[in-house]
Amino acid sequence: MKFVIAPDKFKGSLNGFEFCDAVEEGIQQVFPDAEILKMPLADGGDGTIEVVKHYLQGQKITKTVNDPLFRPISSSYLYSDKSKIAYIEMAEASGLKLLKTDERNCMHTSSVGTGELISDALERGCKEIILGIGGSATNDAGMGVATALGFRFLDKNGKVLEPIGRNLEKINTVDRSQVNPKLANIEVKVACDVTNTLYGKNGAAFIYAAQKGASDDEVKALDRGLQNFSKVIMEAFGKDVSQFPGGGAAGGLGAGALVFLDASLTSGIDLVKSLANFDEAIQGADWIITGEGQLDAQTLSGKTIDGVIRSAREWQIPVAALCGSVDISISLQEELGLRYVNSIVQGVSTLQEAMDASYENLVLASYNFASVL
Repeated sequence: MKFVIAPDKFKGSLNGFEFCDAVEEGIQQVFPDAEILKMPLADGGDGTIEVVKHYLQGQKITKTVNDPLFRPISSSYLYSDKSKIAYIEMAEASGLKLLKTDERNCMHTSSVGTGELISDALERGCKEIILGIGGSATNDAGMGVATALGFRFLDKNGKVLEPIGRNLEKINTVDRSQVNPKLANIEVKVACDVTNTLYGKNGAAFIYAAQKGASDDEVKALDRGLQNFSKVIMEAFGKDVSQFPGGGAAGGLGAGALVFLDASLTSGIDLVKSLANFDEAIQGADWIITGEGQLDAQTLSGKTIDGVIRSAREWQIPVAALCGSVDISISLQEELGLRYVNSIVQGVSTLQEAMDASYENLVLASYNFASVL
């Protein structure tokens, strides 16, 4: 039999590679000669960079760039000189995690550091960039990224504006005369799993700016700035980004990437599956075994298991899910298309005890699943 093991992590307990090892150990006790293909996945959240590194087979590039408040910081991204693909996580240079609580205010923060990482990748000969935009500290609509790549944002007096959220309202024109020419020769894919538009009640400012330190009045000012940004972009580039699903991601970088990087927005799990050549690798499998820390209704929304199921459906491969906890109904399980579902927790235990025993419990759950087969 051929088994493909394709999990996400158990957050705080097992990473995807450890999950694969545990399931392999359990299966081999029943099917010692089984063909087992271990393919850990991720959906763009925590831990994605290690999974991408596995498939990209690139090196970690470290560079000093500007943090969200324009202070020098050492930041890294992945680059494969063989495939000319770079994987850049916005959070590494422009993330909320880089700021103390009292430093957070997206009126004053910038995504310029992320643009500097992109610029460095271009200088290395990069031909494709995969950009993860979760965890941002910014609401600058990608002004910072664009500035690092040679775009200049001017006010009504022709003065160059600092690329921060507060200045969105002041943009009058965009100068493209100094744009890095290498931008014309790359493909950019943005991992984006939200559908928020650029502005409005469901836009970047009203939904996300408060958690990035903006007051109620500042949220309104940022929303007005995003509206102005949209207007200027329409005039300068002929692109209407006002209602684009995902345009409000990462403080409007979703929209900015469409314009300044000519990017495409797609789900994180689909990008990782593409890097792994997942759809090709699973052909001929008898079962795919997946899992994550908690299986619930949110699994339908761009999570790893959802991506696995969609691929499996194409080849009519049954899918088993071994999870830390399970909170779905029979009807939802059928809707998901999962043939077998099981929580690996054994007996009565605290959350910490269950997490500590995850590996052993997963081996046992895999053994029992294989025994049923």
